Amino acid sequence: MNADELRKKKPEELQKELLALLKEQFNLRMQKGVGQPPKPHLFGNVRKQIARVKTILSEKEGSAS
Repeated sequence: MNADELRKKKPEELQKELLALLKEQFNLRMQKGVGQPPKPHLFGNVRKQIARVKTILSEKEGSAS
C-alpha cells in the first residue's frame, strides 16, 4: 500500500492498519524464533509499512490541530 492510498483513509482505519502490521511483524519474529525458514525481505517490508502508516498518522494529527 502506498502513501497516497493511506492518505485517503481515516485515522481510525490507519490505526487498524497499524495494528495489523504490528501483529504481522510479531508473527514474523515468532517464526524466526521457532526456526522456520526466514524470509528476511518481509521484515524490511513490514518495518517500512509501519513507518509509512505512523508518518501519515502524525501528519493527520498535525493538520487537525
